Amino acid sequence: MYKILKKKCLNPTVTLMEVQAPAVAKKAEPGQFIILRVDEKGERIPLTVADYDRENGTITIIFQIVGAGTEQLNHLNEGEYIHDFVGPLGRATHTDGLKKVAVVGGGVGCAIAYPVAKKLHNLGCEVHAIIGFRNKDLVILEDEFKQASTKCFLMTDDGSYGTKGLVTNCLEELIKSGEQYDEVITIGPLIMMKFVSQLTKQYNIKTIASMNPIMIDGTGMCGGCRLTVGGETKFACVDGPEFDAHLIDFDEAMARGSMYKEFERKKHEETCNLYKQEVK
Repeated sequence: MYKILKKKCLNPTVTLMEVQAPAVAKKAEPGQFIILRVDEKGERIPLTVADYDRENGTITIIFQIVGAGTEQLNHLNEGEYIHDFVGPLGRATHTDGLKKVAVVGGGVGCAIAYPVAKKLHNLGCEVHAIIGFRNKDLVILEDEFKQASTKCFLMTDDGSYGTKGLVTNCLEELIKSGEQYDEVITIGPLIMMKFVSQLTKQYNIKTIASMNPIMIDGTGMCGGCRLTVGGETKFACVDGPEFDAHLIDFDEAMARGSMYKEFERKKHEETCNLYKQEVK
């Protein structure tokens, strides 16, 4: 059992939790993830390690409430316990030798981008963070990114906060202005990462994308998280979750990722109704 030490609402659909998990915190690195179950009958939910504190033995997770599992998780409060909390899983972000990097995050993907930017910044790398959201109400981790980067650019689709436009608009402006990056790391919605990849390919800039496909066991056995990378089948849980963005078949990943959206929506509604009935 893993105790929830802190719970914070970052926006109407995104929640931060700090969880007591010393064994995981001891080895966790940016780019890796955990799999949790709220209770013994709960679904397995993969979530990226948003931060860790080795001294205090804690792991920070940030999740968007989109399905039954995350709805159930969000109903837990400080002092309560998560049944299973396994990790760290996956390969850590490669940071060796990088001197100047653009970290491009979108929406809740910024929760994954933040620890990557933080580690690179702490290693002395020049980090340009570009974070994008649909509107002001959905902005998360702004202050954290400012502290973990040399320059931070915040974009919103509707211009309600920061600069109006897409993250690709900002990235291209920086490249055209003469900024030369060893690498671009992009984390967020698949469609965003696809267009970031297309842009950087034009300028021959190495680009890494963090993938978050449907995942079940997290050990490479089920094959649910398979992707096509460079014409080969890869499993995000053991081969990734980060891959060369220029080799990823994003269209296939988007098609597979949307297969269960209707089922997920219905299960979410059923779970919400159950909690409403309990309140009554």
